[in-house]
Amino acid sequence: MQRTLFQYIPQEAKFLIQDLISTDNLVVKIKGERKTRHGDYRMLPNGKHQITVNSNLNPYRFLITLIHEIAHLEAYQKHGHFIKPHGKEWKLTFQHLMLPFLRPEIFPNNLLPLLAKHFRNPKASSDTDADLALALKQYDEENDKTFIFEIEEGVTFKLYNGRIFRKGAKRRKRYECLEISSGKLYLFNPNAEVELLEE
Repeated sequence: MQRTLFQYIPQEAKFLIQDLISTDNLVVKIKGERKTRHGDYRMLPNGKHQITVNSNLNPYRFLITLIHEIAHLEAYQKHGHFIKPHGKEWKLTFQHLMLPFLRPEIFPNNLLPLLAKHFRNPKASSDTDADLALALKQYDEENDKTFIFEIEEGVTFKLYNGRIFRKGAKRRKRYECLEISSGKLYLFNPNAEVELLEE
């Protein structure tokens, strides 16, 4: 398993990760793409802990996601299972675990200032940090998706699940988009990936 895991992360992070996952009760599984999450953590009925991470993530997002999930495990072990999943205990644990990785040997120089800013107060998903998410996306494999912020107001687009929307005005940080079938308004992060529809 470890040999497989190490194929997905920057090589310079290998020994640091090895230390973090070297517990007998932890199982790390690589999963196919899941649209709604990059990874997850759960305690199994047999008392072991399982972390899953999506295989389609670039090495830097994969590493951040893996450490995010390890932080859940460590926060629960230290503070108990009654803490909030992304509360202050998790945030402090995530910050502490991530700090040794924030080095130019592991992350490209353009990501380091954005990561330093993000980890002052890490969010439940790095996708909600638009600047960091866009910077991370440049290391993804090419695809036919477009970002919400790149398209003009009034343009129609489709999500991965087939739902169709029309882009509206920008609010403070997010874009108001109208779902065609229901007439309801939804707010989208600027870095949401969408597929343009021919009009």
